Amino acid sequence: MNRSACRRRRSLRTAGTAAAALLALSGCSASGSDASGSTGDGLSGTVTVFAAASLQESFTTLGERFEKEHPGTEVTFSFGGSDALAAGVVNGAPADVFAAAGTETMKLVTDEGITRGDPSTFARNRLSIATVPGNPHRIGSLKDLTAPGLKVVLCDRTVPCGSAARTALAAAGVDLTPVSYERDVKSALTKVELREADAAVVYRTDVGAAGDKVEGVEFPESAQAVNDYPIVSLKDAPNPAAAEAFVALVRSPQGREVLTGAGFLTP
Repeated sequence: MNRSACRRRRSLRTAGTAAAALLALSGCSASGSDASGSTGDGLSGTVTVFAAASLQESFTTLGERFEKEHPGTEVTFSFGGSDALAAGVVNGAPADVFAAAGTETMKLVTDEGITRGDPSTFARNRLSIATVPGNPHRIGSLKDLTAPGLKVVLCDRTVPCGSAARTALAAAGVDLTPVSYERDVKSALTKVELREADAAVVYRTDVGAAGDKVEGVEFPESAQAVNDYPIVSLKDAPNPAAAEAFVALVRSPQGREVLTGAGFLTP
């Protein structure tokens, strides 16, 4: 399988069932490399990471670093809404590591007693408004999102970015009815990139990752809706040693450098 095919499949955004997750994850790694052999530290094989969609760029970079540091390993990702990923983990999807965009979503997994130890917070994230380039509607605040005829999308209420958006809107005293609720932050952002929506409330890290496809607008109420990102290895991880090593990389100074470079806040 070539690298581009792997990257397309690695960006899968659902994990509703173990069978679907296994099918989507098979055969793809962060670098597209062969996973044969083992490393001098004893690590080998695949480590499968279920991670919130907003972590896609940062974790892909860390996955490539992990594979380079541990020849003979490969890191396979499933990125999506934290709630769907949590459901997949609880229902037996073959994951080694779970990283969520909120502590409440992580609790869905820890309450099942299927984690290896306690989750640790490795990053934090704040919201931003994404508008089409040039911000033609002159959006400067959450209140501006209620302008007549403006098409705004939000993340679904069940995922952390949707919950954070509701918190921020409440803090601003804004009652907003979006044209759609999207399953994860990348889906919400894509609506703006394709100009199917005028604006979306997403994470500022995703605005940064989109480059010139969108324009970001900061708002003060985002300080009241900061999300913690916890990570944990799973009790029934198929590759527990590699799982622990990947979690350690995410929490390391090198991992923090990648995350802060993408706009995440330190915990």
